[in-house]
Amino acid sequence: MMLMTNKMVRRAFAALMYLLMSSLAKVEAMMRRRRQRQSENDNNDGYCLSWRLGVEANNVRSWRTVPLECYNHVQQYMTGGQYLQDMNLIVNQIVAYAFQITLSPDSMDAWILDVDDTCISNLSYYQGHRFGCDPFDSAKFKAWIMKGMCPANPAVLQLFKTLRERGFKVFLLTGRDQATLGKITTDNLHNQGFIGYERLILRTAEYKGQSAVRYKSAIRKEIEGQGYRIWGNVGDQWSDLQGECLGTRTFKLPNPMYFIS
Repeated sequence: MMLMTNKMVRRAFAALMYLLMSSLAKVEAMMRRRRQRQSENDNNDGYCLSWRLGVEANNVRSWRTVPLECYNHVQQYMTGGQYLQDMNLIVNQIVAYAFQITLSPDSMDAWILDVDDTCISNLSYYQGHRFGCDPFDSAKFKAWIMKGMCPANPAVLQLFKTLRERGFKVFLLTGRDQATLGKITTDNLHNQGFIGYERLILRTAEYKGQSAVRYKSAIRKEIEGQGYRIWGNVGDQWSDLQGECLGTRTFKLPNPMYFIS
């Protein structure tokens, strides 16, 4: 009887040790996979930080979609607070510059603001399209615009109000189509607090098919031809800030979600 009991104890102990060793092996494998994933995430995050810097510095050009491995990085940047912090810092720099300018009594001191993802935000649209990882769909984007639900970028709305209070004539310049999107854009801007600008300029048939650089250069040249002095030019795309008649200073706002040439 004692011998059988000893055998049963030994078997139970062996079974317990087997289960313990198996559990330890599973935990070790799980920790190894977790360390591997963390290492991959760290590598991706480092790459995506560099990629985003390259985009904002205009060293990475003509890209069509955000790299898939940067989805989490761009999502965190756009929604985690850093994007808003960057916007606020840049707008503070713009305001500081604006207050250094002595305006002329002829009321011809001007400022140019882009519209999409400058004055108003398309972040809600891009949240549903993996923050730019999905290929751009012009029909879906137009349907989004037609809702007239683009919220104001708070920092830029405050900038707009400050510029007007200072006495600048503010021109809103966008590549949106005048014929199909003119009214909805006007209403959207008005509903979000952009009231009292000098002029909202949308793309007419005359400029259809032209690059953003060529189109916006032509409009700025026209504004200067009317006697205005462009002191500042603000946009989220480098194509807002390239070409002719750029103004005394340009200011690039962050946007790692898409690229317009």
